[in-house]
Amino acid sequence: MTHFINRKEDIVAEAVDGVIATSGGRLARLDGYPHIRVVVRTDWDKSKVALVSGGGSGHEPAHAGFVGEGMLTAAVCGDVFASPSVDAVLAGILAVTGPAGCLLIVKNYTGDRLNFGLAAERARAFGLNVNMVIVDDDVALPDLPQARGVAGTLFVHKIAGALAENGADLDAVATAAERVIAGTSSIGMSLDTCTVPGAPKEDRIPSGKAELGLGIHGEAGIDQVEYSDAKSAIAMMVEKLGAKMDPDQRYVALLNNLGGASVLEMSILAHELKHSSIGQQISHIVGPAALMTSLEMRGFSISVYPAPTEDLMALQAKTHLSAWPGVNALVDVPVLELPDGLKPIKPLASDHAETRSFLIRCCEILIAAEADLNALDAKSGDGDTGSTLAGAARALIAAMDKLPLADHTQLYRAIGQELSQTMGGSSGVLLAIFFAAAGDAVSSGETMQKALHVGLKRMQDIGGAQPGDRTMIDALKPALDKLEGGLPDAAVAARAGADKTATMLRARAGRASYINAEQLRGHVDPGAEAVARLFERLAS
Repeated sequence: MTHFINRKEDIVAEAVDGVIATSGGRLARLDGYPHIRVVVRTDWDKSKVALVSGGGSGHEPAHAGFVGEGMLTAAVCGDVFASPSVDAVLAGILAVTGPAGCLLIVKNYTGDRLNFGLAAERARAFGLNVNMVIVDDDVALPDLPQARGVAGTLFVHKIAGALAENGADLDAVATAAERVIAGTSSIGMSLDTCTVPGAPKEDRIPSGKAELGLGIHGEAGIDQVEYSDAKSAIAMMVEKLGAKMDPDQRYVALLNNLGGASVLEMSILAHELKHSSIGQQISHIVGPAALMTSLEMRGFSISVYPAPTEDLMALQAKTHLSAWPGVNALVDVPVLELPDGLKPIKPLASDHAETRSFLIRCCEILIAAEADLNALDAKSGDGDTGSTLAGAARALIAAMDKLPLADHTQLYRAIGQELSQTMGGSSGVLLAIFFAAAGDAVSSGETMQKALHVGLKRMQDIGGAQPGDRTMIDALKPALDKLEGGLPDAAVAARAGADKTATMLRARAGRASYINAEQLRGHVDPGAEAVARLFERLAS
């Protein structure tokens, strides 16, 4: 896998400098590059308890992204997935620790425990008051003698950081940190492993599987499970978390992106978490956001903590750090009425067996073509034409009992209205215009064929596409021109029109007009293909 890096040896040093350069002057680093990479607050005066954390890099924004007012005082950065050295940790401690003392927040990995632990001993030899807590929040592997420290560490950073910022002494800060650690449970899941720069990718997770409980360094989890959808993924994870949760407690959840999940996916996971078996126990949520990542791992984790009032206040305490997304109440989705004029006018439903059968057949043809049309669209667009048409077809089938099937004048308009609500993209609005205009024409006494031509013209007038522009028009217009002769003639014309789009190297309308001509060569326009396939299946 290719990465946006220079030399792999310089990854961490250059990344740290990038974080500092964009911090607005709030951060600095200690000298001693490349072996000592410590990010510190520039406003620190050693009058309060210092919080030092860190570990291997690759978990950004942790840990340097959480250095600032109300959270960490310093972060010690090791190589990717490798603990920093004793000297680096000691340098961080010495740089920020004053009479109030220092708390080290360490994730439960052997290298981190050893290096931070020895650095603490050496710092104490200098006369400094240093305490250390070990975060072990991962519940994926219950039989392990040493549970791993993962994203629940962020609860500790924020709560301990708020207390230290408000002047609490070292004993109070350490006691709070231990309380948070004892109450926090976390588990992760991923669809793929991550890729360490300069190392070959480990293809451990096969297609169709997800790994439950893997670590933030890509360590194997408890099991590889069948993956079907976000709902089932959340269900498997909350089953593990629920076993550790008190049914009488309310919890704060932290929904963490492990690096490679899209914002859209994370929002869906938040929705499923809200409706999961533990959803009613979650009062507040941190995220969804990338907080403790594992490079570009396509996964996420959930952490839960039963925060008492004082800890919830600490989590909600303000900080300028953009990496901390804040804490929000998890609420039921409020639904407001549509503005006047936008509420759909529902036609009087009626049944007509032949019309119902015909429409369902049309919809089933488009649904069956979903994968083929997506593959075709991927060559000249964003690969969603099949899904867009199939989604609209499924919605139309679901709405069949509400349609005026016996009144074709109202049926065209009703189909147009349904498509305007359920079909996204330009295709949805254009087809809505097509059917609405056809319905108006039928109500004015035009024949069906004439009405469809009126709909086509209105669609062309508004959309701007003409025959030869490499759109669905290239198949739809010839088909409608031949429709009077029957469906077989229309199907032949539609196929000829669609195939011709493969030779059109310059699209002048539609999404393909944004694509380089060479990418279009030899590929039929997916909209035209959908029209051709629809007429062919209806004629067969």
